Amino acid sequence: MNTKVQDSAALAGRILLALIFIISGYGKIKGYDATAGYMASKGLPLVGVLLPLTILVELGGSLLIVIGWKARWAAAALFLFLIPVTLVFHNPAGLDAAQAQGQMIHLLKNISIMGGMLGLFAFGPGRFSIDGWKSA
Repeated sequence: MNTKVQDSAALAGRILLALIFIISGYGKIKGYDATAGYMASKGLPLVGVLLPLTILVELGGSLLIVIGWKARWAAAALFLFLIPVTLVFHNPAGLDAAQAQGQMIHLLKNISIMGGMLGLFAFGPGRFSIDGWKSA
């Protein structure tokens, strides 16, 4: 495959993979109080600490992925972040059928994103990235 196509696909893939976290992190800032309430309703302790950390991981990690600086480590951080998030917020066990189906979709979405993050961690951000330009 042409390396420009590969590098362009890696850049587009990074942007698409990060987009959900950029939108989600921004939404948490805009709806800070509502998000804090939702987190508290799930029984999370220290929401005043966890919510700012969540925003930092989502926005900071996703922006690092987009620009391709320390992208492997940002991908690893988001992968690890998604494990407890998925278990706490998208567990379909014990829900009625309609709610369970919705949560199963979110669970599978998160698992798919985790696969993308592992791919980015394993293969790096490509040449069209800050990390790629340094090694070129």
